[in-house]
Amino acid sequence: MASLRYGKQMGLGLQPLFETRLVSPDGLPVSSFSETTLAVDGPLEQADIIVLPAFWDDFDAQSQRYPQVMPWLREQHARGAVLCGEASGVFWLAAAGLLDGKEATTYWRLFEEFKQRFPAVTLTQDKHLTDADNLYCAGGPVSACDLYIYLIERFCGAHVAQAVSRDILYEVQRSYTPGRMGFGGQKLHQDLLILQIQRWLEEHFSDKFRFEDVAREHGMSIRNFMRRFQAATGDKPLHYLQRLRIETAKGLLSGSRKSIKAISYEVGYDDASFFARLFRQHTGLSPNAYRQQFAQEA
Repeated sequence: MASLRYGKQMGLGLQPLFETRLVSPDGLPVSSFSETTLAVDGPLEQADIIVLPAFWDDFDAQSQRYPQVMPWLREQHARGAVLCGEASGVFWLAAAGLLDGKEATTYWRLFEEFKQRFPAVTLTQDKHLTDADNLYCAGGPVSACDLYIYLIERFCGAHVAQAVSRDILYEVQRSYTPGRMGFGGQKLHQDLLILQIQRWLEEHFSDKFRFEDVAREHGMSIRNFMRRFQAATGDKPLHYLQRLRIETAKGLLSGSRKSIKAISYEVGYDDASFFARLFRQHTGLSPNAYRQQFAQEA
């Protein structure tokens, strides 16, 4: 759907702009767990985006049967490909060593096995989506839908992503708040104190606080805190906080009928007019315009 919509947007009519291929490790048809035969387009090949779906089988048996998968993943990641794992599909990314020292998640029933197999990976059990260095993990099928919408926005723009989301996710009932994407890559640094503060901000982004107090509580002067935060994340603390709030607001605007004033307050801004101006600065749209794009006709 995204490929067709993006093609139309780029003036190609109903010609898909992306080539989508279903591949298998050896290029042969695959027999699914339910004994359905799936035809494939070919063997492992170079790609810009790779999606590793969930599987129903013992991972040791899978990895022994298909040893070529992990070297291929390492090669593709090294050349800049985006790699996505859904539920048990995350095991391939971890086994390839790509998630060592990075944040990841997987299906909740697999947490204990994952921790035992991959102790070098930072398993985050309270998140349904993670991103780090072009490596994306989704805990299950519903959170994977949110991940794919994020990728559509990244590669095709907000208008296409919102149109696809409106068409396919209208009736999806989430038991969680969609994860904030785009921040995982800013945690790939060695400043553990700043990483601790980033996690604190994710939990308290809507609270009223001063960065001077945050710095003091973590044993730093405000000047040292500002310098270290920007050196580690590439963002000034205030801009980072604003992005956390705006990303949350985007989810509330598209996924709820709450008023702009209520959403403004929920993400930490008492002044709805100030929130609206800030939202436009970050997205190029007013909150109402952003919401209306989900209600427009395709």
